[in-house]
Amino acid sequence: MIELHFSGIIVGICSFLIIGLFHPLVIKAEYYFGVKFWWVFLVMGLTGLAGSLLVAHQVLSTLLGVFAFSSFWGIREMFEQQKRVRKGWYPKRKVKKGDECKSEKN
Repeated sequence: MIELHFSGIIVGICSFLIIGLFHPLVIKAEYYFGVKFWWVFLVMGLTGLAGSLLVAHQVLSTLLGVFAFSSFWGIREMFEQQKRVRKGWYPKRKVKKGDECKSEKN
């Protein structure tokens, strides 16, 4: 009798979804917060990395590793996104009247 193992398929599908989630997440984060938001991706990556080391379940540990390194990739990609916005490839966020006062205080 043939025994089937689905862990590779599960990891593949979940990796595809995680990476697919990070693409718009990086774009939206850069749009609303700019590159100063990079540290959030660093914290998510370090948390995922720690989780990957501490979780005993192999599939979950693997997925946490994929999440961690997708977060680290997001840091670099956020700065690349900033360059793409400067080139005009993506829209730049317009400052609203209520936001002007907040940005002047910072």
